[in-house]
Amino acid sequence: MSPLSDSLFARARQLIPGGVNSPVRAFRSVGGAPFFVKSAHGATLTTADDRELIDFVCTWGPAIHGHNHPRIKAAIATALENGTSFGTPNPYEVEMAELIVRFVPSIQKVRMCNSGTEATMSAIRLARGFTHRDKIVKFSGCYHGHSDSLLIKAGSGALTHGHPDSAGVPTSFARETIVLPYNDLTALDAAFAANPGEIAAVIVEPYCGNVGFIMPDAGYLAGLRKITAQHGALLIFDEVMTGFRIAKGGVQERESIAPDLTCLGKIIGGGLPVGAFGGRADIMDLLAPLGPVYQAGTLSGNPLAMAAGIASLRLLEELDPYAQLDRLGRQLRDAVLAAAAAKGIPVQVPQCGSMFSIFFTDTPVRDYETALKGDAKCFTKFFHACLNQGVYLAPSAYEAGFLSTAHDGPALDRACEVLSSAIAGL
Repeated sequence: MSPLSDSLFARARQLIPGGVNSPVRAFRSVGGAPFFVKSAHGATLTTADDRELIDFVCTWGPAIHGHNHPRIKAAIATALENGTSFGTPNPYEVEMAELIVRFVPSIQKVRMCNSGTEATMSAIRLARGFTHRDKIVKFSGCYHGHSDSLLIKAGSGALTHGHPDSAGVPTSFARETIVLPYNDLTALDAAFAANPGEIAAVIVEPYCGNVGFIMPDAGYLAGLRKITAQHGALLIFDEVMTGFRIAKGGVQERESIAPDLTCLGKIIGGGLPVGAFGGRADIMDLLAPLGPVYQAGTLSGNPLAMAAGIASLRLLEELDPYAQLDRLGRQLRDAVLAAAAAKGIPVQVPQCGSMFSIFFTDTPVRDYETALKGDAKCFTKFFHACLNQGVYLAPSAYEAGFLSTAHDGPALDRACEVLSSAIAGL
């Protein structure tokens, strides 16, 4: 029982739809009531009821250095001395742009915004404005925020709650979005053949994180690049999750693929709200005030968010933690696989660097359909067994997990014990 969290949730449900400000937090797919957090440090959350939990959600990705990192906290405090928002350009924006352009291979110019949803929505508008075409292609289970054009066969909370589509999206908007299976180049070829000269862009999570963590087949991303180029369509990588987390330059650095546009977020805010999109200069220069594609935001480039993000990126540059994070990811993966093998439970643990998922299925997971073959009821039992022993995983069978550098050592050792125990109890 969590008396204070239960009381807070009861109060919240009277005033906030579902008692939460983002759907997956409600625990609907795993049952029970959410806990409320009053503080976070390193790899640990402290709930309103003073429970300490080892955290593998990492605020859904941004906390790659762990929670409340002293360098990031100090950067925010320094920026705060000068004000919270100016409504004018500020020096932090320029420094952030320089870092992003240096880190991400395909980005020549970048525009800051306030969320991943804003980034993907704006990138789609820009792609349509650049190509003078209307249709876009996305892939089943990939989540690109909650704008109307993209909330079609979405992952993340939409999938978690059993409704991959959303009410309130006009049918006319949905007709402009072509939804294809991930990891299927034949389907993409067919879509271009059926819609000649109409497809503005293909948007993809290069490594999926919102239907669980799913890796592309060998050659798949290169195939996307080749097909889009052949047909004069833009390729948009949604690296809101994977940017700066899979590698300093994201999946595109790891795979040596150059998309036309890239959407970013999470880590570049250091835990504060942020988004960004960038790419080829000739495309980006179509944005107002230079060009006819309008995009704006009062708080875009907010000095506190920029200061936090700059500190986070500079830490990545100094520490280069990616080998360490992959070692931690493999330790967690191997512990789960060993425990499942000992119990005779079928499980898939796709993992790359600090991202992973746990699917209870004997079918390798490579797309939306195979993700749904996972035993969600088994995951629910596993989730609560872990939570009862002090380990917090995402409250959904269809969300990626995240590690941070702060997990290295006793936190991860203890977590592996708990995950193994939870599987043994299934």
